[in-house]
Amino acid sequence: MKETHTDKEHLELDMQDNSLIERSFESMLWGTRFFVLLAVIFSMVGGIALFIVASVDVTHVASIVYGNYFGHGGHIKDFHEVIVTELIGAIDLYLIAIVLFIFGFGLYELFISQIDVAKRSAASKILEIHSLDELKDKLAKVIIMVLIVGFFKRAMNTTYNGPQEMLYLSGSILGLALAFYFMHKGHGSEDSH
Repeated sequence: MKETHTDKEHLELDMQDNSLIERSFESMLWGTRFFVLLAVIFSMVGGIALFIVASVDVTHVASIVYGNYFGHGGHIKDFHEVIVTELIGAIDLYLIAIVLFIFGFGLYELFISQIDVAKRSAASKILEIHSLDELKDKLAKVIIMVLIVGFFKRAMNTTYNGPQEMLYLSGSILGLALAFYFMHKGHGSEDSH
């Protein structure tokens, strides 16, 4: 006996074939989100590396302080400027490491899965990311802090040759303070996290 299919049955078979192809393609497409893990892993590796480098820098500052006060070499020229500049450099590295951590955690939570361990921890609110805009806001705040720290590091190592240059420095500091104020004023509800 020969099977015959009506037009309606042919349409249903075609839809099943298309549905299978569509499901397969969508499944494959959805799986490509796991490539984000590369950015997550390497952000964490970069952040850890910066934490180590910054910590070594702080250890170096501690050895300079120890050598200055307890060593036999005597007082180091421009001692305070040297240690403050190196400590500001270390803070800069720590802040950049934090940017990498926030970026990595944010990508993971946005594209892969919520971090269950973080949900149970009360201390993890800073690393919780619920939208791309929230990730951008958190990154922007830390990046602005990196720029401010970098500005002060450069300002400390600059020689000022008159009152006009000191006025420029004062204006720059005022501009940074105002930007920082408005940045926090605009996100007052988020800062409670």
